[in-house]
Amino acid sequence: MPQTEKRTQELLEKANSLPLCPGVYIMRDKNQKVIYVGKSAKLKNRVSQYFQNGRKNLKTDKMVRTAEDFEYIVCSSEIEALTLENTLIKQYSPKYNIRLKDAKSYPYIKITAEEYPRLVYTRTRLSDKAKYFGPFTGTSTVFTVLDVIRKTLGIPTCKRRFPQDIGKERPCIYYQINQCCGVCTGKVSAEEYGSLVRCASDILKGNTAEAVSTLETQMLEFAEAEKFEAAARCRDTINALGKLNEKQHMVAAPGTEQDIFGICSDDISTCISVMYVRDGVVTDKADFVFGANTIVDSGTLSSFIAEHYKIYDYIPKSVLLSFELEEEDVLALTDYLSERAGRKISVRTPERGDLHRLCETVNENAAEKVRQNALDAKKDEYVLFELAELLRLETLPERIEAYDISNIGSDNKTCGMIVCENGKFNKADYRTFNIKSVSGTDDYASMREALSRRFDRLNSDNQGSFAKYPDLLLIDGGRGHISVVKQLMREKGIEIPVFGMVKDDFHKTRALCTDTEEINIAKNKSVFMLIYGIQEEVHRFSVKRTTDAKRSTLKHSSLEKIKGIGPSKAALLLKELGGLAAVKRADVDELSAIKGISRTDAENIVSYFKGRE
Repeated sequence: MPQTEKRTQELLEKANSLPLCPGVYIMRDKNQKVIYVGKSAKLKNRVSQYFQNGRKNLKTDKMVRTAEDFEYIVCSSEIEALTLENTLIKQYSPKYNIRLKDAKSYPYIKITAEEYPRLVYTRTRLSDKAKYFGPFTGTSTVFTVLDVIRKTLGIPTCKRRFPQDIGKERPCIYYQINQCCGVCTGKVSAEEYGSLVRCASDILKGNTAEAVSTLETQMLEFAEAEKFEAAARCRDTINALGKLNEKQHMVAAPGTEQDIFGICSDDISTCISVMYVRDGVVTDKADFVFGANTIVDSGTLSSFIAEHYKIYDYIPKSVLLSFELEEEDVLALTDYLSERAGRKISVRTPERGDLHRLCETVNENAAEKVRQNALDAKKDEYVLFELAELLRLETLPERIEAYDISNIGSDNKTCGMIVCENGKFNKADYRTFNIKSVSGTDDYASMREALSRRFDRLNSDNQGSFAKYPDLLLIDGGRGHISVVKQLMREKGIEIPVFGMVKDDFHKTRALCTDTEEINIAKNKSVFMLIYGIQEEVHRFSVKRTTDAKRSTLKHSSLEKIKGIGPSKAALLLKELGGLAAVKRADVDELSAIKGISRTDAENIVSYFKGRE
C-alpha cells in the first residue's frame, strides 16, 4: 500500500473513533504546522468525511493530502465550538482557512460624549461613553457618509468647542451657505442641537424614517412655542432628508434591515461579497477576496460570517445567504448571532422572489470581482514570465524579495525588506533589519549583515513568513552589492537568483545587473514598470523606517544610553557644557566638576565616547 494511502487509512480509523459531539478539529502537516481548523456538531461524522473515498473538491483534496495528523477539542455546545474555532484561526492563521483582517484596520464614525457632541472619523474604539458606528469598508465611505450627514443636518465641522466658544467669533462660511446650523451664533439651543445629533444617530443606524418622525414632532413643538426660526430649521432638515432618500437606491421596503452574502469562486481566488441594507436602502458593501488555497465549504463559510460579526458590531434582524449551508451550521450560526445581538436573528437562503433576486445581485458583484482578479492575475503572471525569460530564471519568480540600505549618520542604519508575491506587494511580509555590527556607513557590510540574518532564518525551524524561500532577490545597488551577496550565499550554501537594481544619475531605475554585467530592461515596458515599482517601494519603506528610528532617538539624548545618566543628568550636561560635542571633548575632571555629576558618572561618559571613536 502506498505511503499516502496508508496514512489516509490511519487517519480515517482515528476519525472514526471520535465522539459524536460538538468540537473543533485541527489539521497539521508533516512539520506539525496547523494548516486547517474546523468545527462540527458531530466531530466523528465531519472529520471522517475528509479521509473517505467520496468526491471532494480540489482545494479540500489538496489539504487532506497535506495533512499528516489531526487533533481535536471537545466542546459543550455548537456555539462554544464556533467561538473556539475562530479563536484558533486567529491564533494559527491556517493556510486553508478563510481569514479576516484585524478589526483595528477598519474605520468608524464616532459621536463624541460632549454637551454638544461632534461627528468624527476614527480607527480606534475606546471604552468611553461615545457612540461608534461601523466599522465601514473604507475611509472613502466614512468621509462620504460624514459629509452627507453634516451637510444635511447642519452639524458643525469646525474645531470650536461648545458651549464655551459660543459668540466668541463670527460664523464661518458654512453657516452663510446653509451647511451649518450655526451653534456659534447662540441661536441654536442645546436641546435643538441634541435633536440633530439623535437624527444623525438614527441615519447611521439606517433609520431615516425615525429621524424624520422625530424632526416633525419637534417642528410642531417649536411652532406651538412660537420658536419659528427653530421650526424652520427642522422643516429644512426634513426636506433635506427627503432629498437624501431620493438619491438612495431602494432595494426593499422602508424599515427593512438585512445583510446579504454572495459568493463566487474559481481556481485563482474566492470572493465573498456583502451588501448592507438599512431602512430599505443599500448603505454600504464589502468584497473579501481570498487566495486559491482557501477551502470554501459550509463550515468555513459559517465561521467567516461569525467572525464577520465580531468585527461588524451591528447584526441586522435578517441575514440572507445566496448559498446553502449544512443544517448544523445554520443552527449554530443562528444561535451564535442571536446570542451576540441579544435578540432573534434569522439566517436563511431565499429560494424565490425578490429576496432571491437580491441574493443573485450580490452573487453577480462577487463574480465580477473574481473576474477582475483573474484578469489582473493573468497580467501579473505574464509580466513575471517576461522577467523570468529576461533573467534566464529556471522558475517563475512568484516571491520576490527586495532589499535597500538606508542610513542617517552612523547611529541609524537599517535595511528594508519588501516582498512582491505574484506581482503584488505583500506588506504583511515586509521586514526591517536594524544594522548592529557595522560602524560608519559601509553599505556592503550592512547588506551582508542583513542578508546573513535573513538566510539564517531560512535554515531554521521558523514557521513564519521568513520560512518562505524567495524565487528572486533584488538588491538596491550595483555590482559590488551583488558580489557581496553571492559570496555570502556561497558561505551559507544557498542558491537564489540575485540581481542589482541600478539607478541612473537622476536616482531612477536604469537596469538590472549581476556581478559581471548589466541587463537592459528599458525595452520591455512591463518588466521596467515592475522593477521601477519595486525599487521605489523598497526605497520608500527603508527611508521611512530609518526616519522613524531617528525621530525616536531624537526624543532622547544619546547620553541616556550611558550607565547612570538619565534625562535629568543628560539635560544638565548639555546645559553646563553647551552641547553634545563639548561633552564628548570633556575629561573626567571637567565632567565631575559639574554639580550633580559624580566621578563614576564622568568615568562612564568618557569611557562610552572613547569606545565609539
